[in-house]
This record gives sequence, C-alpha cells and structure tokens, in this order.
Amino acid sequence: MELRVIDKSEEELRIEIAGEDHTFMNVLKGALLETESVAAATYDVNPEQSGGQTDPVLTVKTDDTDPLDAVAEAADSITHRTTALSDAVRAA
Repeated sequence: MELRVIDKSEEELRIEIAGEDHTFMNVLKGALLETESVAAATYDVNPEQSGGQTDPVLTVKTDDTDPLDAVAEAADSITHRTTALSDAVRAA
C-alpha cells in the first residue's frame, strides 16, 4: 500500500492512499471514528481541485494526539477484527 502525506500538523493529517476504493476507505474511516482520540475522519476520492478521479485522500483530525498514531491504532483495530472473523469462520 502506498501512502503520500499531503499535509500534517500536530492534530490534523491529509494523506493519499493509492489504489484503494470506497470499500477499504469506509472501513478505515469507520475504525478511525471509533478511535477515542479522533475528532473527525473523512475521505474524498474526487476533490474539486483534481479535475477528475484521484486516489482517495483521507483527512483525520485528533484531540491532542498525533494523527498518524490514530491511523495506526485504527489499522490495528481492523487487523484484529478481520483476524477474529477469519478464526470464527474456520471454527464454524
């Protein structure tokens, strides 16, 4: 997975995530919104300034937390959930 940081401050992050679509981005956004330190999370796959379709741009705003840490926490949550689902399916 290729990430490109567009803007980053102490409490806000905008990154482009190459090759992903709504399926992955909705899961990531949902996990971010469940993360305690995240104040807002959204993404856009067709910013007005792009002139056309682009890779998704994720925007994360946090409360006194490094937004990259929040994204890492959300990614860990997704990994844990998919592992639990995979284990449950194998056991069924």
